[in-house]
Amino acid sequence: MNQINQRHSLTCYHCASQILPGELIEAELGGEPHTFCCPGCMAIAQTIHGEGLEVFYARRSQSGDKPAAYLASNEIPEKLKPYDDPSLRARFTRLYGEAGDLETTLRLEKIRCAACVWLCEQHLRRNAGVQDVQINYVTQKVMVRFSPDKTSLARLLFEIERIGYEAWPFEPSQSLDRAKKERRSLLLRLGVAMLSMMQVMMYAWPTYVGADITPEFEILLGWTSWGLTVPVMVYSAGPIFQAAWRSLQSFKQTHMLGMDVPIALALALAFIAGTINLITGAGQSYFDSITMFVAFILAARYVELLARQDAQGGAEALAKQLPATCERALNYPVSQEIELVPVVNCNPGEVLRVSPGEVVPADGVLIENASSLDESLLTGESKPVEKKVGDLVYAGTHNILNPFFMRIEAVGQSTRIAGIASLLDQALLAKPVMVSLAEKWTAYFVAFLLLGALVSSAIWLFFDPSRSWTVLVSVLVASCPCALSLAVPTAMAAAQGAVTKLGLLIVRGHVMEGLAKSTDLVLDKTGTLTMGQPELQEIINLRTDYRREDALALATALEAGQKHPLALSLMRAAEVENISLLSLNEPVINHLGKGLSSGDYRLGSALWIGVEQGTQLGQYGQVHLADAQGLIASFIFLDTPRPGLEQFLKAVKARNIALHLVSGDDHATVSWWANHVGIDHYQGGCAPEDKYDYIERLQKADCFVWAIGDGVNDAPLLARADISIAVGAGAPLAAAGADAILTAVSLEPLAKTLRLADKTRTIIKENLWWALAYNVLAIPAAMMGLVNPWVAGIGMSLSSLAVTLNAWRLRKA
Repeated sequence: MNQINQRHSLTCYHCASQILPGELIEAELGGEPHTFCCPGCMAIAQTIHGEGLEVFYARRSQSGDKPAAYLASNEIPEKLKPYDDPSLRARFTRLYGEAGDLETTLRLEKIRCAACVWLCEQHLRRNAGVQDVQINYVTQKVMVRFSPDKTSLARLLFEIERIGYEAWPFEPSQSLDRAKKERRSLLLRLGVAMLSMMQVMMYAWPTYVGADITPEFEILLGWTSWGLTVPVMVYSAGPIFQAAWRSLQSFKQTHMLGMDVPIALALALAFIAGTINLITGAGQSYFDSITMFVAFILAARYVELLARQDAQGGAEALAKQLPATCERALNYPVSQEIELVPVVNCNPGEVLRVSPGEVVPADGVLIENASSLDESLLTGESKPVEKKVGDLVYAGTHNILNPFFMRIEAVGQSTRIAGIASLLDQALLAKPVMVSLAEKWTAYFVAFLLLGALVSSAIWLFFDPSRSWTVLVSVLVASCPCALSLAVPTAMAAAQGAVTKLGLLIVRGHVMEGLAKSTDLVLDKTGTLTMGQPELQEIINLRTDYRREDALALATALEAGQKHPLALSLMRAAEVENISLLSLNEPVINHLGKGLSSGDYRLGSALWIGVEQGTQLGQYGQVHLADAQGLIASFIFLDTPRPGLEQFLKAVKARNIALHLVSGDDHATVSWWANHVGIDHYQGGCAPEDKYDYIERLQKADCFVWAIGDGVNDAPLLARADISIAVGAGAPLAAAGADAILTAVSLEPLAKTLRLADKTRTIIKENLWWALAYNVLAIPAAMMGLVNPWVAGIGMSLSSLAVTLNAWRLRKA
């Protein structure tokens, strides 16, 4: 009978669930017998032990989920095999480097603690063909770089499942759902704590005011308060206890304790003491302090969560640049009949039609009809790019001229725009220096305070044993370094979320810190200082028998319906001057690469017209109008400054940051632009190496250099600078080493970001001073027995909330 009861009480070695009669499976691992509830759990444990990762079982957070039985086999299940299909693999992977390696971003499910992250990372690294693994516990994403010759996407997904977790290729919509679920879960925990707090405070009110109540009623109120506190301890504060337990388990490896350790210890001690006092009928209960403490802590963490999720929204925002549907050719080239389909249903090799004004939905090759595309999202170059048959077109770019047909080469994660999202993910893997230092000192502070609380309690035990327990709880609560640990991360998260909304995507975490201490700003000209979008500056070489208005009207008539930059500039000029369009007798013919003609009238390049092209400083380009008698007029266009340039330069000068303009354009043009916008230091005719040397000279003079370039021709400029921002976004930015990407057209977000960097530094200082002042006052008071636990709980919670709300102000940038 004892053997039967013993078997009934057995738990599974892997998932810790109760083993029911008839389900017992026994296996020997590492020379010791273990019991399992199913073949799936046994297979997972065998995999973990087989790779020498059994230390996981000493540091994990337990799971009650039972895995599928097929995990006992090494065969990839049918549900995952489609991911090895070339078309589906192309959707969820992207090329990395020249060796043919692939990179994918996966969404991890069922991870609960740092031990889960450690196990997944270690297990994946030991698989053949896996080159690198990076896991972010906050976003629950894993980026894996692997060799497709040695392993596959389906194999990676299966290997994660083999150790008890789940992973799926990352989709932004799933990420948004996950964020909502996390917010909802924390909000529910906060709601339970708040409701319980209000009820318990109401039941404790007679005690506060010294009301005369009968002993029976006092006992009833006490046990009712205890009953309302239990769900707060178990449900609302559950994650706090789990995090504290994980911190204690990993102490041997990390030699640091997390801030949840003193919180959990204080809650546990207060609840135990309150329960004992309630049973014995002597001493005070701490249930009001406990519920208020947890409610305030969760409120602060909810605000911090919102700020953190704001900072993580960049990749999802970029994903929204792509259209949801597209036009797919049914039987190209036999027929040009099309159907409207979701982009996610398209595969490499299929043919799409992209109309003017639409966004290209995938990467591919243009196969019919030349056009012009705006690739500013990817390259930072706002000047439209002419595309002819055989040229590559990229997802996220805008078709602005003719409808064309393209053959898909890449979709999903393999597109260039997906590379931008991966850059943002990498940003979350790197912590700012200030955050790392804050976390390090907070961990030491926790250990010091635990020792201080025990010493204080021991001293009171010697002088006044009745107050020893109260002092211990009060010191633990009052000394919790929540405000100190939240001071920097909440401010940085809120600031990063704010600048993301402005249109600046931070790739590396030190940007806000660097901007606050920059001394010199180095600007590129083309594509950065200027837009690459021309405006008509003047009309010269005007023939005597033509007025200026006549020449502009004739040129506008020829350009009517055209979408290239010079045509649009002429149309804008005619509109401003209220010039009516002429009606031409002959149809307009487009001579590709030369210009336009209608009868004897021709408008185009100097070479085609047969005139000598002059040069003027700062100009974008020029076109010439002629007829059978010769040249009628020449139209000179000036490159326009980028919107927001004046406000941006004003903000930079207000900070006493020295301005430098370096460009590959000739010295005379660079000089003209420098004087035009008010930049004192400039250098023209710079090769990329010259820009690199220019910044190096500044840095040798102890300058902290901030550089802005277009991310294409400015790789050395961006790579050498202490802080680098690329105007525009795209795959070249990874090689360029940009720390942040400006996706907005205007430079005004940079002016706001500069002010926000100063404000962030100020708020961080305010938070640190506040946290320091609170601890300097509260801890000695608690040690001397001047503060009760409930007062300490209110003070600590309000301190954490104040720090978080102060950082929250940065969201309104």
